[in-house]
Amino acid sequence: MSGTVIATHGLRKSFGAVRAVDGIDLDVRAGDVYGFLGANGSGKTTTVRMLLGLVLPTAGTVEVLGRPIPKAGREVLPRVGALIEGPAAYGHLSATANLSLSDASGPGGSRRTRKARIGEVLDQVGLGGVGKRAVRGFSLGMRQRLGLAGALLRRPDLLVLDEPTNGLDPQGIHEIRELLLDLNRTGTTVFLSSHLLAEIEQLATRVGVLDRGRMVLQDDLATLTAPTGATVVDTPRAAQAREVLGDRVLSADGDRLVVRGSEPAEVNAVLVGAGVPVHGLTLQRPTLEEVVLAAAAGSGDRVQAGAAS
Repeated sequence: MSGTVIATHGLRKSFGAVRAVDGIDLDVRAGDVYGFLGANGSGKTTTVRMLLGLVLPTAGTVEVLGRPIPKAGREVLPRVGALIEGPAAYGHLSATANLSLSDASGPGGSRRTRKARIGEVLDQVGLGGVGKRAVRGFSLGMRQRLGLAGALLRRPDLLVLDEPTNGLDPQGIHEIRELLLDLNRTGTTVFLSSHLLAEIEQLATRVGVLDRGRMVLQDDLATLTAPTGATVVDTPRAAQAREVLGDRVLSADGDRLVVRGSEPAEVNAVLVGAGVPVHGLTLQRPTLEEVVLAAAAGSGDRVQAGAAS
């Protein structure tokens, strides 16, 4: 699979006077782990539902796997695994029985191999030992894993996930992260909607940021968090280091200095040569949180609070 996997053009959705999604242009490419970021109420879930044809846009277009949605939904959606707004399940049935109700006859399997495939995906998400238990006894995290298992059932080309680590403990979050990275390495494109910046920073190759319905940022993560051209210096003699470096010091906070120049070895040589001990040197890089907050702060006019999520 190559090329563009998800593309929207001027995508908009209004609920009465509230514009929940305001003309966004998504660009998700084959092989991406695309982190779709935004606070609760920013329009993420509404966007995801439009991608899957569950909600019709007020304006604009959606293409998934090169085909228009919802027009080509019956052709495209069997190749897409999705988990949106928490998993739905019959509480009185087991995890295995719930999955067996799904149509596993799509591109990733047939009815003859359904039982084996269900066992495989339950193992993948860490539910292999509890597949026969009634779902009503599952924790929120276990239900979330079951929803992910359902999304994986057909071996999809594209995974669309809305807050997939909701309800999971740190170990569970780590396991799901590794699972998604493994799937991506074997060719699955992952579209991951979340408000958890730290989690997206560990997963994503590309990021889009939604702020109250508007796309305020979209780029490769490596580009967004590239070095700034400055060096961070950790020294117990910050005052002396400032005297030595003069106007090259851009900022200071305790033992930490930010110094103009992207050659840590050169900065180290200057300081050590002047008798200043250096405990650490790194290139300054913005965190994803800093990038997102700066983009949201500069996004201009926004739709009213209370927009659908």
